[in-house]
Amino acid sequence: MFELYQLRYFLAVVETGSFTKAADRVFVTQPTLSAGIHKLEQALGVRLFDRSSKRVFLTESGSRFVDRAKAILHQVSLAEAEMRAAESPKILRLGVLMTIPGAVVHHLLHPFRREEPGLVIELFEGTEQEIQNRLDSGRIDIALTILRPGYKSGLKSRTLSLYRDRYSVAIASHHPLAAKRSLHPRDLADEPTIVRSRCEILSETSRFFTDHNVRPRLVYRTTQDERALMMVAAGIGFTTMPNQYRMEGVARLPLEGYDFDRILGLVWTSTPLSAERENLLTRFGDFAGTLLPALTYETT
Repeated sequence: MFELYQLRYFLAVVETGSFTKAADRVFVTQPTLSAGIHKLEQALGVRLFDRSSKRVFLTESGSRFVDRAKAILHQVSLAEAEMRAAESPKILRLGVLMTIPGAVVHHLLHPFRREEPGLVIELFEGTEQEIQNRLDSGRIDIALTILRPGYKSGLKSRTLSLYRDRYSVAIASHHPLAAKRSLHPRDLADEPTIVRSRCEILSETSRFFTDHNVRPRLVYRTTQDERALMMVAAGIGFTTMPNQYRMEGVARLPLEGYDFDRILGLVWTSTPLSAERENLLTRFGDFAGTLLPALTYETT
């Protein structure tokens, strides 16, 4: 017989693709996590992962077990929630794409909490895939994330498109190029650049500059978009990012031919929820649908 903590270890490895990252996720050491996975494999009588020096891959048995593990933990979560319902506060479990500016999230959540006295908001920040995994397993109720063309969840989910956000160049406002109305790729040929390693169009951006025979000098790479913006303001280099990222000392300029954008919206979990929680999500969706589309950001 396996234990619930082993299922959590298993799904953490599936979501992160790494035993090391999974151990960090569930707050245990890597040997402890590996021992838990081994016990789970023994209990099931199958091998769940193929391990190499750099990557971890699900076996065929492991792939089949993912949905079962998610379903078990979801049912446990529902049971726990039901037991706590009488004494628990209103809770909104919200996933937020990590490349959405904190200012946008604040702009949405601060007034919504005033509309819902006593509301507790549990936030999860992650990549598109991490958020999708949590939606599918019912560990978050709703997510503010990118809606891809023809968006389809692993489970049928309700979605709401909120606004479109274009990508452009962010450069220090004191830089000579900041005086231009728009930039040509060759303007950036000799400029130091900052790479946002979690950017959803990182490969497309690299290909764009390569196609224009422009190879800016990489001076800084970061997973933190707000920090990237601060380094831009400090004059360390330029970067490309969604227009919604704003900061004093940073100019936003369109780049000729760099015609990328993204649609941000809400995605609901399709796992069953209580009527009270469904009503809360509906109110949150209506609130976001009224507030966020009013936000517009032009390059300046």
